[in-house]
Amino acid sequence: MTEPLTSTAGRVARGRLAGPKVVALGGGHGLAASLSALRRMAGRLTAVVTVADDGGSSGRLREELGVLPPGDLRMALAALCGDDDWGRTWARVLQHRFLSGGELHNHAAGNLLIVALWELLGGHVEGLDWVGRLLGAQGRVLPMALVPLTIEALVGRPAAQPGAPREISTVSGQHEVATTDGDIVAVGLVPENPPACPEALEAIADADWVVLGPGSWFSSVVPHLLVPEIRDALVTTSARRAVTLNLSEEGGETTGFTPEMHLEVLGAYAPDLRLDLVIAERTSCPDEKLLRRIAAEMGAELVVADVAVGDGTARHDPVRLGRAYAQTLGSGGIGPWG
Repeated sequence: MTEPLTSTAGRVARGRLAGPKVVALGGGHGLAASLSALRRMAGRLTAVVTVADDGGSSGRLREELGVLPPGDLRMALAALCGDDDWGRTWARVLQHRFLSGGELHNHAAGNLLIVALWELLGGHVEGLDWVGRLLGAQGRVLPMALVPLTIEALVGRPAAQPGAPREISTVSGQHEVATTDGDIVAVGLVPENPPACPEALEAIADADWVVLGPGSWFSSVVPHLLVPEIRDALVTTSARRAVTLNLSEEGGETTGFTPEMHLEVLGAYAPDLRLDLVIAERTSCPDEKLLRRIAAEMGAELVVADVAVGDGTARHDPVRLGRAYAQTLGSGGIGPWG
C-alpha cells in the first residue's frame, strides 16, 4: 500500500544527510544533472532555476496563463526525487507528456500540476514547496525571478559581401538563443532588472557552497548573473563558489568554445565574482595547464576528474559527479584529490 504524503515527507526529512548547505543555479538538463549528483551528498540542497523558457509546453502555459514557465522547475523537482519506488514513480509522472490530437498534446503532466498549485495557492514558492512535499523531494526548488523573463542575444554572422564588417542582429527567446547559427556577442534579459525571488537570495546568503553549471551557458547559466540581486548575492555571500564545466561545446550558443572560454564569459558578466573551485571532466581538457591558470586568476582551484558517463556522449554521470562533489564540497575544503 502506498504511504501517505505526510509519512513520505517525514521519512525524507529524517533521512537528511549531514552534509553542507548547497545552492545550485542553472536550468534544464544541466541543472538536473547537477542536482542528481548533489542530492547524494548535500545536507540541505536548494535549486535556483532560470525562468526564461518560451517553447513547448512551458511556452504555451506562459503565453496562455501569464505564469512563470514551469518546465525547468519541473525538471529540477524530478531530479530531486529519490531512488525508491515513490521517487522514481513521481519523477516519471512529472516528466510524462500527453500524446493526443488536441490541446493537451505534448504538455508535461508536471507543468500542469505546478501551475494548478500556483493558481490554487497564489504563490510561486508555496506551490513549488507543495509539489516538493508530494514528491518527497530531497531538496527545495525556487525560481530565479518572480516574473517570466525573455533572453535576448546580440549575434554576429559573416558579412554577405567580402570585406564588409560582420552582421550583428538581435535574437530573442531562449530556444532561438540556444540554437543560433551565429556567434553570441552579448546576452541580456527583458525586463532588465527583474525582481529576484527573496527565498533564493536567502538561500545563497546562508549556503556553504553555491554551484554554477553545467548547462547551456548563455541561456541557463549566465542569466543568473543578469539578475542584479542574484549577481550581488553571489558576490557577497560567505559561501564558497564552484563551477562545474560542460563536457563539450554546444552547437549554437557555444560553438567553438574551450573550457577556458566558459570561465572567461562568467568573468565578463560578473567581474567581482571570485571562484573557489572549478570541476572539469578529464577528457574535456585539451589544455589543462591553461585552464588551471585561468581558474587561478579567478581565485579557484581546478579539479580534473572522471565525471562523464563514459559512453562517448556529453553527459555527466550522477554517481561520478556526486563523488567529485563529495570529495570537494563535502569535505569542507578542496582536496586532497585522488
